[in-house]
Amino acid sequence: MGQQTILLAGDHVDLDAAPEDTLTPAAVLVPVTDRPRPGVILTQRTETLRRHAGQIAFPGGRLDLGEDAITAALREADEEIALPPSAVTVVGEADRYRTVTGYTVIPVVAVVPPDLPLVPSEAEVASVFEVPLDFLLDVANHVEATVDWQGRERRYYEIMWQDRRIWGATAAMIVNLARRLRWQG
Repeated sequence: MGQQTILLAGDHVDLDAAPEDTLTPAAVLVPVTDRPRPGVILTQRTETLRRHAGQIAFPGGRLDLGEDAITAALREADEEIALPPSAVTVVGEADRYRTVTGYTVIPVVAVVPPDLPLVPSEAEVASVFEVPLDFLLDVANHVEATVDWQGRERRYYEIMWQDRRIWGATAAMIVNLARRLRWQG
């Protein structure tokens, strides 16, 4: 799918010139369920976390020393939602995404069997849920919003699914993936 960095609609313009080695490498797993109407497994973070409490996210986190993105994404998914790496078929890496919080994130797209008994890690994950892939990739569901943050107007995306608000880096990576798939199709 490529290894370029995508910055969306004015997202984090100040990071555009930041050297890659000043950002913390991270990876997330984009687990797509293998069913007639595929879905994407997402998590809602606990309210007790120091950063990004309560937010919707892909399973993932920082790369440990010596890890590549795929290894880190699989490890994090196992730790956060008990998704066994042996059940995952990796498709490949999607476009790298830089966050305003200083991470460079590689989304790892994978296919997983449907209806796995996923168990959220009490310390990090409040719940695990699935959103239809076609809903997430539909540009009609990608709403651009703005917020004043650290003295600047920031633009970001949000996707509403039932009573859940998917926004920020997670929504941006979904929008990037939707754009990439459109480019390929």
